[in-house]
Amino acid sequence: MPPVTPPTPSAQGRPRLSVVVPAYRCADQLRASLPALRANNWLRDDWELIVVDDGSTDDTTAVATALADRVVRVPDGPRGPGFARNLGANEARGDILLFVDADVVVHSEVLARVAARFQQDASLVAVFGSYDDRPAAPGLVSQYRNLLHRYVHLESAGPVTTFWAGCGAVRRDAFLAVGGFDGTRFPRPQIEDIDLGYRLHDRGGAILLDPAIGGTHLKRWTLMGMLRTDLRDRAIPWMRLLLDRRTALSSGPLNTARREQLFAACTGLAVLAALAAVVTGHTVAAILAAAALAVVVAGNMPLFAWYARTRGIGFACAVVPLRLLFYVVSVAGAAWAIGTNPFRASPPARDIVSASSDVASAPSA
Repeated sequence: MPPVTPPTPSAQGRPRLSVVVPAYRCADQLRASLPALRANNWLRDDWELIVVDDGSTDDTTAVATALADRVVRVPDGPRGPGFARNLGANEARGDILLFVDADVVVHSEVLARVAARFQQDASLVAVFGSYDDRPAAPGLVSQYRNLLHRYVHLESAGPVTTFWAGCGAVRRDAFLAVGGFDGTRFPRPQIEDIDLGYRLHDRGGAILLDPAIGGTHLKRWTLMGMLRTDLRDRAIPWMRLLLDRRTALSSGPLNTARREQLFAACTGLAVLAALAAVVTGHTVAAILAAAALAVVVAGNMPLFAWYARTRGIGFACAVVPLRLLFYVVSVAGAAWAIGTNPFRASPPARDIVSASSDVASAPSA
């Protein structure tokens, strides 16, 4: 097994950053995101830009080659962003790994903010940011979804127990100590970054959410794509991860906060009560369903008020059904994960050696 590339410190003692961008069939997005990274105001000698092409069949490699310092190609891809990020980390020379998704156009001060956070706090092992409130894709669903991410991260700013790889940085030694992303369990974009954050926190590492670190999200969402992602790639794997960790009922950050658990429970109650009302015709069941939904809507009023300030009252009213759909899908996914858990095989064992060997198996371009 070839050794992991040792970090190259800055001559001036500043942290050296390695920016790793996983990419799969996203040439058009890279044409916007890579120039934004190169335009950052951080000293160019103190950072490098690595793009990992996860087996793309479009012009991704050509675009990346013209703009990145190095392009690494996964020969048997796609193997998912977790594996791609691990491969990039193995090639990195910096002592800070900054992961940026290919569809995120970062702000000009992001690298400097990341470096400052690690310089100011030696106990910090990871820091991540947020999308801004100017998502590029038009349309109700795209605006709702991208702005929701912004709101949740604003509300959860500060110390957290998880991680986000859309624009997030990790100390290289801490990343290697936990074996990197779990590309075996998460072979496609799912919650591989959340899992990494949990493992970093398990080792006592401090993780910070700083919404000032971030950029514009380019992703265009459709209703069916959003529902499929929330069910298949969020709710089900996240509940399974929590069950495996035996922390499913504990209060956590972001979407696992106690209030979110309450709203999900109320939504489940509303669905069951509504079904009972249809089957039995009992008015009491219908009233119970309406009351449960009223609790969810009332509890989300701060969110709807933020949407109103950001996009107007009409937009805020239009997203109410989308928010309720989110809870319905989350409850369905959690129920499926819990119900199928006794019949599910245990996740494959992972350790630092196998993770490093897996990473080193693909040559760089």
